[in-house]
Amino acid sequence: METLRTPDHRFENLPGYNFEPNYADIADEAGATLRVHYIDEGDPNALPVLLMHGEPSWAYLYRDMVGPLVAAGHRVIVPDQVGFGRSDKPTKQSDYTYARHVAWMSSLIFDHLDLTSITMFCQDWGGLIGLRLLTSQPDRFSAVAVANTGLPDGTATMSEDFLNWQQFSKTAEDFPVGFIINMATTSDLSSEVIAAYDAPFPDDSYKAGARIWPSLVPTSPEDPEADAQKDAWDVLHTLTTPLLCCFSDEDPITRGGQAAFIGRVPGTDGQPHTTVSGAGHFLQEDKSSELAQILIELIDRTSV
Repeated sequence: METLRTPDHRFENLPGYNFEPNYADIADEAGATLRVHYIDEGDPNALPVLLMHGEPSWAYLYRDMVGPLVAAGHRVIVPDQVGFGRSDKPTKQSDYTYARHVAWMSSLIFDHLDLTSITMFCQDWGGLIGLRLLTSQPDRFSAVAVANTGLPDGTATMSEDFLNWQQFSKTAEDFPVGFIINMATTSDLSSEVIAAYDAPFPDDSYKAGARIWPSLVPTSPEDPEADAQKDAWDVLHTLTTPLLCCFSDEDPITRGGQAAFIGRVPGTDGQPHTTVSGAGHFLQEDKSSELAQILIELIDRTSV
């Protein structure tokens, strides 16, 4: 598997981002290794908070949530998915599969970091991967917050907008990551922040993962991961781990997605589910302080 590694200088002097990098070497599922990056801040002996990003962002998305969570006494871990941020980037779109993404994050979080008593926040592809991690080893998790995400198994009809997004991401001549993120927020990001989202991708050769990820979402029962998704739902339907929904109100793709969880997953019972008002798809940009407080209160209610 041929990979690229974004030069370190691309991550210097990014606004609001001054975290020391941490790395792990994990199997690439093709006979070699990948270097995966993660933020690891706070007391290493404290309860871990795992923040999972999606498409086409990276750990930078959570920069304003790390400080409040650390100040509340927690250890905060934010991985860069393979193909994003400071993690290695396989160069072929065909190198990326849903199953590989789950295996890569499982290697980091369970094997390398050996995290337990995890409170996880997952959004976008962070949920598609994070919920698979949860259902594979539920005993490692204390609580989960899901936002603007889902666990599609290929049986639901996808919107025309989403199908167009799949096609655009694979084939568009230009795939401007920072611009795309800015378009999916209610706040107007500064040019410096937009540039920070572009930092991991010096040119299009680094964007194979970002381009193919939307097409890996299961959209038919014949999808390679459809059965694995159904198996994950079978676990979710029995899972009592506290699961809190905090979807935003201004994301046209996932708005209302909490209905897939509330009342269907036992862990949602009795949780103070909330709608994050005035936030777009990337609600971490629009409402970071509110989300950090939601997580702090979730941990206070559920930690042992």
